[in-house]
Amino acid sequence: MTVRAIPATVCIETRVAMLDWPSVVANLDAQGWAAVHGLLSPAECRATAAAYDDDKLFRSRVVMARHGFGRGEYKYFCYPLPDLVARLRAALYPQLVPIANRWNECMGCAVRYPAQHTDFVVRCHGAGQLRPTPLLLRYGPDDYNCLHQDVYGEHCFPLQVAILLSEPQADFTGGEFALTEQRPRMQSRVAVVPLRRGDAVIFAVRYRPVKGLRGNYRVNMRHGVSPLRSGHRHTLGIIFHDSV
Repeated sequence: MTVRAIPATVCIETRVAMLDWPSVVANLDAQGWAAVHGLLSPAECRATAAAYDDDKLFRSRVVMARHGFGRGEYKYFCYPLPDLVARLRAALYPQLVPIANRWNECMGCAVRYPAQHTDFVVRCHGAGQLRPTPLLLRYGPDDYNCLHQDVYGEHCFPLQVAILLSEPQADFTGGEFALTEQRPRMQSRVAVVPLRRGDAVIFAVRYRPVKGLRGNYRVNMRHGVSPLRSGHRHTLGIIFHDSV
């Protein structure tokens, strides 16, 4: 199910606050992910994708094939983050904190997260996780991203957000966003998330709780991107914990 946003003519903070958060929560609890329609405008998507070539905005570039991550490449932003990225990170985090804390309680994890993202960043930096993790990804024909988890240190916020910046069928074909869920003693379940330009998917970084006959248990989540058949695809990734 896709959750609809309000028009993108209003500020980022208002857009995020006025999302149908009960539906987002219900989808996250039911399947480990929730799609949001039209979080960014086409102009914001184009400007963010175009920033990929401005090296001064980034701290590092990763060519996926060199590390066995897939094909394609991505760049991690440096501090200070671009205004749009910083505002998205700050606005989304407080909405996700109640879900994260409840999930940890259900899974028997003692970690709880502060209400504001600035306080969580202080926690990360105190543990030596100093490098920002929001990133831009760029794929071309035959590029793909292997199933993985974005865990960068001891402190890991359990939810993250990916925003598609390119238009399927117009800018690229193929390149579907996919998630897998591995439950104990069961085969993996796969979900392919339909996204258009400006849509976001909120999803579990690593684990999520599932209610069973004997209480809640932990399932393992991974995400990736299927091979592009043609064109180019850009994605903005919003990760809330910083990296060692």
